[in-house]
Amino acid sequence: MSLTLTGQKKGMTQVFDEQGRVVVCTVIQVDPNPVVQIKNAEKDGYQAIQLAGVPLTKSRARNKTKPIKGHFGKAGVEPHLRLKESRVVDAGQYQVGQLLDLSLFDGVQFVDVQAVSKGKGFQGVMKLHGFAGGPAAHGSGFHRHAGSTGQRSTPGRCFPNGKRASRMGGDLKTVQNLKVVAVKGNLLLVKGAVPGSRNAVVTVRSAVKKTAKKK
Repeated sequence: MSLTLTGQKKGMTQVFDEQGRVVVCTVIQVDPNPVVQIKNAEKDGYQAIQLAGVPLTKSRARNKTKPIKGHFGKAGVEPHLRLKESRVVDAGQYQVGQLLDLSLFDGVQFVDVQAVSKGKGFQGVMKLHGFAGGPAAHGSGFHRHAGSTGQRSTPGRCFPNGKRASRMGGDLKTVQNLKVVAVKGNLLLVKGAVPGSRNAVVTVRSAVKKTAKKK
């Protein structure tokens, strides 16, 4: 089981590898995540730790509700934007208020990054599902339409879950097996793109499916 840290996507950049090739990277800022709560098998039925991510300014922290302020205050931690729970084998080795940072990824070559993708509003079937559309000439009248969707007398209805024009984006997405390019302080550089816009909240954990190749 690997711990999940919460940070923010800061944008994209490029670096050069050892062969002088350009590597396009996403920069993720991961400030130290304090432990807010420890869950054990006796009380909660499982072992896990709850980590807080993305520190808030004083003005934004004032807007938190009293239950949330009390939850952070009980742990002696300043309010943060997100709480993330990670299952662990032995929760007893952690303490409330303990800070966990990017040193957890020392020696890790691949990570999984999760975030909410950019919202693109209501879109038609061509942009959303890649439909080809109808003929673009001779007055067909359905250039960018979905086309016929109904049936005849049997079954006489439209089946659910068909592809229709609808909202696009704004979904929780996970990109797996991103290569770790560099770790510089509280900045994590991963190869390629991750979901979300700039300053979007992202969670990072060691890759579940891919590990470093043994030499």
